[in-house]
Amino acid sequence: MLCLTACGAVHAASITQVISPVSFVLGSGNARELAPLDGKPVLYCGLRAFDRWAAPLLGQPVRSSPDAGMTVSVDAHDVSLATLMVRSGWLLPTGLDDDAQAAMTEGRGGWACANAVEPFELLHTSVDPKVLAGIALNESAYRGRAWPWTLNVAGEGFFFRSREDAYGAMRRLIAAGRCDFDVGLMQVNWCYHRQRFASPWDALAPATNVHVAEDILNENYRHTHSVAKAIAYYHSANPAPGSAYLARFVHHLNQIQAGL
Repeated sequence: MLCLTACGAVHAASITQVISPVSFVLGSGNARELAPLDGKPVLYCGLRAFDRWAAPLLGQPVRSSPDAGMTVSVDAHDVSLATLMVRSGWLLPTGLDDDAQAAMTEGRGGWACANAVEPFELLHTSVDPKVLAGIALNESAYRGRAWPWTLNVAGEGFFFRSREDAYGAMRRLIAAGRCDFDVGLMQVNWCYHRQRFASPWDALAPATNVHVAEDILNENYRHTHSVAKAIAYYHSANPAPGSAYLARFVHHLNQIQAGL
């Protein structure tokens, strides 16, 4: 018994086989141990795509301790193997943490081949995921994908590489006394809805951003008793821009139903 994952001391071994994003074989000398990870594999692009990505892990040293779990070295830093899988888009953890939200909405790893609705199946709480996906494509579409690190400032859209970059831009806008901008995946307006968020950083979190958008849509529905008006009013209660927005939503919904 190799005793990498259950013993109290720190042990060193290496990855001898990668079976899937949740299953690794570790070896030291002639000893072998199957090392599972908690969560679900993200294999929308197929197992071969994962195998190609994971090939450099073969032979990589692995350390394990009760505190850190299994770790590998990435850019001279020890990183949890589970965290690496999640951040790279191949593992869905049991809890939808920030790393998982970023990977799924950016389309990393296996998420690159998921359909437009799949992230919203995981992020939604009260609104149909297809409705959320259609609205998100209206609001933050970038290269065919709803992009989480999006700001629209006084009508001009900006797509940032990372949450940190978008957050920096938000802080500069707020420091300048600005609130005329929309935030995140669902482009929630900061002037009108900032009180719904714990902080600017929180506003960018995909799950939080979606939940606030759901609250707004549900409020619109309670006021109008109409799904179509609830969606149109998400953009504007003015009939002309609201109708144009709804038409774009229907176009995106048709694309989604066709398999986008």
